[in-house]
Amino acid sequence: MKTFFKSSIAAIVLVILIWACQRVPLTGRKQFVGLVSNEQMIQMSFTEYKGFMDTSKVVSSGAKDAEMVARVGGRIKTAVENYLIQNNYSQVIDGYQWEFKLVQSKELNAWCMPGGKVCFYTGILPICKDEAGVAVVMGHEIAHAIASHGRERMSQAMAAQGITQLGAIGAGVATGNQQVMEIAGQVLGVGSQLGFVLPNSRNQESEADKLGLIFMSMAGYNPQNAVDFWKRMAEAGSKSQKPPKLLSTHPADETRIADLQAQLPQAQKYYQAYLKK
Repeated sequence: MKTFFKSSIAAIVLVILIWACQRVPLTGRKQFVGLVSNEQMIQMSFTEYKGFMDTSKVVSSGAKDAEMVARVGGRIKTAVENYLIQNNYSQVIDGYQWEFKLVQSKELNAWCMPGGKVCFYTGILPICKDEAGVAVVMGHEIAHAIASHGRERMSQAMAAQGITQLGAIGAGVATGNQQVMEIAGQVLGVGSQLGFVLPNSRNQESEADKLGLIFMSMAGYNPQNAVDFWKRMAEAGSKSQKPPKLLSTHPADETRIADLQAQLPQAQKYYQAYLKK
């Protein structure tokens, strides 16, 4: 009976992985996204975005900093869309309705929802320092949306939950013990978080760094600014307590900076191509 359940779970996982995969533009990485459609993600994102903006202090679009955020966003948006269309990835941005907003908040944060809704917090602007710094953050956050990281995370969570439930049921049936089933469910749940969900989240952050570097370069911003920005961000973060790397959804600062430095030659090619236009 135990062997049967193990085989059943393996078969279900294999079918899901084959059926629900696509490739990320530029990196070519295979990702598991098919349990949630792009349309569903965008609809949910727009609803959440409206609710957030309705309860936040949005900086007037005529303000200098808000204009800068919108200007940088517009440049990167145009560059990314041109690339996607020219390389047969236009379906990635189907249903997108871009917006670039600046919100009053002390948090060092920014985000881009699926569908192109971008928000910067005023708290991160001193770390950005200038338009090039904003481009670093903008490229990184837009990369999360273009790479369908939201769909990927949601699909992974749904799959992990389903596999956990199947494993727990299998353990209970194999032993005939309800308590064993409950314990197995708890252990499998923790295992999926540490071994699957969190590591993939760190991979997504690294992928967004790489894509963001290229996106800002395509838009005419020198990618060297990314290294400088993340050094400033690391310095700011050193003043606050961080979770252990194993439990963190972000790569370690030194890892991130080293990776960006290694990726600079490739990004510089896009930047030089922009300068030659």
